[in-house]
Amino acid sequence: MIMLIFALFLATIITRILPAFFVGGLQFPQWLITLLNYIPYAALGVLIFPGLLTAVETPVQGILGGLFAMILAIFRVPLFFVVFGTIIFVYFLI
Repeated sequence: MIMLIFALFLATIITRILPAFFVGGLQFPQWLITLLNYIPYAALGVLIFPGLLTAVETPVQGILGGLFAMILAIFRVPLFFVVFGTIIFVYFLI
């Protein structure tokens, strides 16, 4: 068991921490930096979309709730109010 924990520790160190030491000194082109800045939004969308379809009674309610949250986000409403407002919006759809 100790060997397994140690092996998993090494795998985590090698794949997560060591690249930070090597990438820190590199200069990336501006187009690559711009591309990398969009990755968190894409990953968040991939994580959220399945939940939109399965969290409520019908997928249509989830999609409408997601659209409502997007509209609030476009108007730069604070995150707390986006989440709270979307919950209330979907509640009244039911």
